[in-house]
Amino acid sequence: MTTSAFRSALVFALPAALLGVAGGWWLQARTPAAIGGSNRAAIEGVVRDYILDHPEILPEAMDRLQARENQARLAPMRGALETPFPGAVLGNPAGKVTLVEFTDFACTYCRKSVEDVAALIRANPDLRVVVRELPIIAPESEPAARMGLAAAAQGKYAAFHQAMFAGPRPSAESIAAAARAAGVDPAAAQTFAGRDEVSKELERNLGFARQLGVNGTPAWVIGKDMIAGAVGQDRLQQAIDAARKG
Repeated sequence: MTTSAFRSALVFALPAALLGVAGGWWLQARTPAAIGGSNRAAIEGVVRDYILDHPEILPEAMDRLQARENQARLAPMRGALETPFPGAVLGNPAGKVTLVEFTDFACTYCRKSVEDVAALIRANPDLRVVVRELPIIAPESEPAARMGLAAAAQGKYAAFHQAMFAGPRPSAESIAAAARAAGVDPAAAQTFAGRDEVSKELERNLGFARQLGVNGTPAWVIGKDMIAGAVGQDRLQQAIDAARKG
């Protein structure tokens, strides 16, 4: 967002307290277009002075603007985004609160977030975690993601997910070892991993990431929040609580 766009947004989107400062006649104006040039300049001057005197409101204003932008991007795709690849879910599959995680088995920060997600699931019985495989880090990321989706088709996704992140970085050997640890039927999984529906799912996830501006993993979507990085259990719990409140 440019500086001028941000300033304009602040003028017309700041809390009601600013409107009171600008004067009662502002409240009678139904649209910005109804304000004459001189009155508009006066209002902008009052708001500018208020902002300079109270710069602590800027983070709150920016958060509100970001939330609006996030909501605009999320609204048309939320249903599809929160509909998992069959079986690629952690926590309560019927949970009322949905956390979407973009992850890559080659991602060190995703590995660090595994226990955070496990703790959130334990603390929130109504939490459903929809995992979107986003294999973008290493050449071995895609075979691992494909095997993860094959494990999901066998009802073994959570076990494979845990075993994969608990073991070495993705390789043919570590992927096979994680599949064995999860109890995956290897022959059926290899066949399923090469199916078109798996390729389409990975393409779909990449499309979601592009639309949302996700350029790394882990990334999280919950309610009105889009969060980048291994932010920790507390930050994710805050987003869960906010989503639960609506």
